[in-house]
Amino acid sequence: MTEVILETDALRAFLAAQFPQVIDQVVLEEVAPMRARMRLLRDDRHLRPGGTISGPSMTLLADVAFYAAILAMIGPEPLTVTTNLSLTFLRKPADEDLLCDARILKLGRRLASGDCLLYSAGGSPDKPVAHATLTYALP
Repeated sequence: MTEVILETDALRAFLAAQFPQVIDQVVLEEVAPMRARMRLLRDDRHLRPGGTISGPSMTLLADVAFYAAILAMIGPEPLTVTTNLSLTFLRKPADEDLLCDARILKLGRRLASGDCLLYSAGGSPDKPVAHATLTYALP
C-alpha cells in the first residue's frame, strides 16, 4: 500500500468532524505516502511555567499527526487507536508554532508503527525539539 487514499482536504474535514476539541489547535499541512505534516498553533494554553510549549501539547501534536498519516493511507477509520506512544524531549522549543513530521515505518493489517519528529516552525528538522515513537491498532 503506497498510495494516499485520503487526501489532505478530505482528511482535514474528517478531523474537524471527529475531533472538534482540537481542530483549533492543530493544522494538517500535508499528507504524502506514509507521511503527514501537522502544525501546533502556538497559544498560551500550550505553555508551561518557563514559557515553553508543554509536554502534553507536544504529545497531542505527535499523536494527531501520526493518526493523520495512517488515515491518509487506510481511509477514514475513526476507531484507529493509539496503543503505544513514547516521547523523548531533546531541546527547548522556540516560542512559536511547532511542526511535526509523522512517518509510518510499518503499516500492517492490524498495527501501524512509526515515528514523529517535532521541531520549531522557524527552525529545522535537523534540530528537533522532540522525537516520538508510536504504534496504532487498526480496526
